[in-house]
Amino acid sequence: MTASAQDTIRQQVTENPVVLYMKGSAQFPQCGFSAKAVQILKACDAAKIVTVDVLQDADIRQGIKEYASWPTIPQLYIKGEFIGGADIMTEMFQSGELQTLIAAAQ
Repeated sequence: MTASAQDTIRQQVTENPVVLYMKGSAQFPQCGFSAKAVQILKACDAAKIVTVDVLQDADIRQGIKEYASWPTIPQLYIKGEFIGGADIMTEMFQSGELQTLIAAAQ
């Protein structure tokens, strides 16, 4: 993995309030977990979501796993902080915690 992939990821998560690294796009998710993550963000009324399709860039796909030391995709970042994948997002949504974080980030 190149240092530039890490730099790109760092820039993406710090310059955008809500970033979802996923397979596919918000309009056309390429896996069930990515689709679920997008549905959750929409249910939280997240307005300014930036999605990054890891299938388009092998360096980013590998780099994001190393960036957060998290082996799976999707990965959600809010205000530069790694939140988690689809399962953690679901738990946080059900408790109301995710809605609060997203509202504060926008």
